[in-house]
Amino acid sequence: MNAPADPRLILREDELDAGLELLMLAEASMWAAVDLGLEAADLGLGRSHWRAAFLLRRRPGIGVQDLAQLTSLSKQAASRILTDLEAKGLAQKAPGDLDGRRRTAVLTPQGEAFEGAIAERLRGQIGRAYRDGGLDAVGGARRILGALSGGRARGAGGRL
Repeated sequence: MNAPADPRLILREDELDAGLELLMLAEASMWAAVDLGLEAADLGLGRSHWRAAFLLRRRPGIGVQDLAQLTSLSKQAASRILTDLEAKGLAQKAPGDLDGRRRTAVLTPQGEAFEGAIAERLRGQIGRAYRDGGLDAVGGARRILGALSGGRARGAGGRL
C-alpha cells in the first residue's frame, strides 16, 4: 500500500521539467549502451528485441499479449519480435498451460547470453548511479520509477 503524500512536497513546473529532462537524458544514455551491445551481437536485431529478451528473462513464459502490454507495442509488433527472436534461436514458444492457443515464450541459452551481455552494460550504469546517489536514495529512486511505470511493474514476482 502506498504511503500518503507528504503535504510539504510542492513541486514547481521548473522542478518537474528538470526531472523530465533528467529522465530523457538517462534514457538516451541507457539506449546508447543497448545500441552498442546490439551492434556487438551483430544479429540484426533492434531495441525492441532486446527489451523482449530482457522481459523474457525476468518473466519467463510471458506471451504476446503480456509483452505487448508491458512494452506498449501492438500485439502484432510483439508477435513479430518474438518470431524474430525464435528465428535467431534466442527464444522458443510453447503452447500455454491452460490454453493451448495462447503461446508463451522463454529464452534459449543463446537468448540468455544475448540478453545478459547487454544487460551487464546497463547493470554497470545503474550500479554506478545507485552508488553515486547513496544507499538512502536507492529505495526512493525505485519507488519513483515504479510509480512512473504506469502499473507495468506489478507482477514482477516481487523482484523490483
